[in-house]
Amino acid sequence: MAKKTATKKRSSSKKAAKTASKMTAVRKAAAAKPVKKTVKKAAPRRPRGPAWQWSAVDTAAAIRSGAISAVETVEAHLERMHAVNPRLNAVVVDLGEDALKAAHAADKQRARGGELGLLHGVPITIKENVDYEGRPNYNGVPANKGLIAPSDSPVVRNLKKSGAIVIGLTNTPEFSFRGFTDNPLHGLTLNPWDPDITCGGSSGGAGSAVAAGIGTIAHGNDIGGSLRWPAHCNGVATIKPTQGRIPAFNPSATAERPMLAHLMSAQGPLARHVGDVRLALEVMSQRDPRDPWWVPAPLTGPKPKGPIKVALAKIPDDMKVDPAVSAALRQAADHLERSGYRVSEVDVPDINGVWQTWCDIITNETVVMQEAGMLKVTSEDFHKAWGGMKAKANVLDLKAWMQATAARSGHIRAWQLFFEEYPVVLAPTTVKPTPGPREDTVSAERVQEIFWGEIRFISAINVLGLPGAVVPVTVHDGKPIGVQLIAGRYREDLALDAAAAIEKRAGVLAHRLWETMA
Repeated sequence: MAKKTATKKRSSSKKAAKTASKMTAVRKAAAAKPVKKTVKKAAPRRPRGPAWQWSAVDTAAAIRSGAISAVETVEAHLERMHAVNPRLNAVVVDLGEDALKAAHAADKQRARGGELGLLHGVPITIKENVDYEGRPNYNGVPANKGLIAPSDSPVVRNLKKSGAIVIGLTNTPEFSFRGFTDNPLHGLTLNPWDPDITCGGSSGGAGSAVAAGIGTIAHGNDIGGSLRWPAHCNGVATIKPTQGRIPAFNPSATAERPMLAHLMSAQGPLARHVGDVRLALEVMSQRDPRDPWWVPAPLTGPKPKGPIKVALAKIPDDMKVDPAVSAALRQAADHLERSGYRVSEVDVPDINGVWQTWCDIITNETVVMQEAGMLKVTSEDFHKAWGGMKAKANVLDLKAWMQATAARSGHIRAWQLFFEEYPVVLAPTTVKPTPGPREDTVSAERVQEIFWGEIRFISAINVLGLPGAVVPVTVHDGKPIGVQLIAGRYREDLALDAAAAIEKRAGVLAHRLWETMA
């Protein structure tokens, strides 16, 4: 037994020695290797300036990275809204309380590592003529107080699904039927650049709000220029998409919209940056089964062979162009040329006939389907403005109306063929300085002068269903001037690419505005 015990002890001693030797070797090897230093991660970077001045793209990135919380972002925008909105009257429904609740929920979702949408935590506004669940869809008319939205419209639903936070609803004229934003319910909305010029319409509240720094993106809509006209007046960017790009429907509606009104109307975004317009378009254009006209078209198409040819639209002789507008168009053309485009001044297909077709179709359809009901519940100002618009239209019987709708197809075909040679058209928004805030109540003749003689290139595009972007180019006498970029059906990308090229050289005009507002 003693021998065996001694043998076991010697064996254990050998094993211990081997183990000790191995540990020593490991320690030496570890000492030989360079020690890796722990690199401290840099804190997420915040964009410059106060949060309400940031673009939607930068805001979304900052929230996603943790550089700022959704709560802090929303608070900054609400503070800005409360500071400037009392004199503008752009936002007519303050949703700040709900917005802060949504912001807290957004921060919790990020902390949990949940999936974040493209606009997670980003403050926006909605025009008060689309359904917002639980609220009346006033559309500028006091009589609509009982028209309570049972659910969100598709565009509101898509924006919320992306994580956007609605901080307020913006003003619109009665039935969104004027190019000037005023109504008996909420009153007049002012232009942040100058109270003596209009903020445009019908998305005038949206344009005024986003230009002033209330929300990064403003929702609006357009049946005769109601996105592009306010974008011009307020010095911001927009896109009127192709019909069917963004789904539309109001669950509170008591009747379906007539066919051509639906085909000529489009939902869309206004923003200070073209990049934000592009981002908002992507979010807004998601499918909603409630719109039977929605089209699942790709947001980008094949790039035309370069250099891309741009048609600078020749302006009809009867449109008297202000020198400042001519200079802005030349400046925009120069920006495009310096960005690699090739610009030529040419006639576009029958702009006069296209505009008259728009005016005839929408006016006659409205007279038959809506006029009597609207006139019962609207103001004298509405009657004056509507009378002026109606006076320029031809009265159509059923056969003539059918012929007008058939002519629409011919106009669209002519423009589509034109885009085969010139993928983008550069055109004016208006050929005159921006008018006063209630100019359409002066007389029927003044209304016709504005829609036919000044903004003909805006309204005409609606009957074609084409995408049209507006981007600001310059400031003249303290007032912004924008230009319009038109492209073929479902080629919003081409219009926005050209707009971005102009913006790159012209800059973002809102920065100048904020200096004057301060």
